[in-house]
Amino acid sequence: MNLPEPFRLLVFLLGTMAFVGANAAYLVWVERKGAGRFQRRTGPTEVGYAGLLQPIADAIKLMSKQLILPPGVDATLFRLAPLLVLAPAMMCFATIPFSETLVPRNINVGLVMVFSFGSIHVMAIMLGGWASRNKYAIISAARIVSQNVAYEIPMLLVVITLLMVTGTMNLHEIVQQQAGGFWNWNFFRLAANPLMPVTFIIFYICMLAETNRAPFDMAEAESELVAGAFTEYAGMGFGVFFMAEYANVVIGCSLATVLFFGGWQSPIGVLPGLFWFLLKLYLLVFSVIWVRWTFPRTQFYGLLNLSWKILIPLSLFILLLTSAVMKLF
Repeated sequence: MNLPEPFRLLVFLLGTMAFVGANAAYLVWVERKGAGRFQRRTGPTEVGYAGLLQPIADAIKLMSKQLILPPGVDATLFRLAPLLVLAPAMMCFATIPFSETLVPRNINVGLVMVFSFGSIHVMAIMLGGWASRNKYAIISAARIVSQNVAYEIPMLLVVITLLMVTGTMNLHEIVQQQAGGFWNWNFFRLAANPLMPVTFIIFYICMLAETNRAPFDMAEAESELVAGAFTEYAGMGFGVFFMAEYANVVIGCSLATVLFFGGWQSPIGVLPGLFWFLLKLYLLVFSVIWVRWTFPRTQFYGLLNLSWKILIPLSLFILLLTSAVMKLF
């Protein structure tokens, strides 16, 4: 049954908010359990079976804490920054095709929309750090800008390479082109791009850096900068930044699923498309958690050198190679 447009928009808005909230709550649980297994520690075990109610207890604790406004801060920007971080992340979900029929908005330039809204969160974190009037937060905000500028370039070059192969910026169409078995997924389309697996690795590394995940978590380098750009935020002010981080991780892994691994397409032709999309998505999310608790935080100059000296030249070479292969063969 077709719903009227206002009700349809309301359903998708509420669904997106519930999805973002559930991801933020229970990916924290998965991360704490994963950290316990990777580093031979125990994760949450007391609140609910296997600690499953711990995220709810954490949420209640954060919401009950006082929202402190430190003296001397820019009150408007300080309060606005967490919302500016979370709102663009929620907007990006509007174009993600979870299945052939479950697409909030099938937009021809959906990929451009995701990158457009995705770039706003950098400004929001920078505003939060600057408005805090705290030298540690300001230093961390400056690091974030440098980091994201450095890693947006190779990511965009990689995406341009994918666009040359697919010929469209519509995420739904990109998934449809990968039907017919896993050998049709872009990750395995070596005829158009012989270095497609390397292309994915570059995208994956840039996704970690863009979402400020370890070993690129300069936004929250607690060993150096107390709590980074979020030093002055307490209670749900900090909680909203935390929710936005996990929302951005899910968006990055969703894009990787759509661009490289066939989206909702089944590798064996059974089970619904939504199942396969979520399976691929959360396997990638788990790999992000695995990386965080396996590799130590990198030094900042090494982080920038990785992008400017290695990833950008390599992604340019892959772009030129793909152009030549598609033109000649």
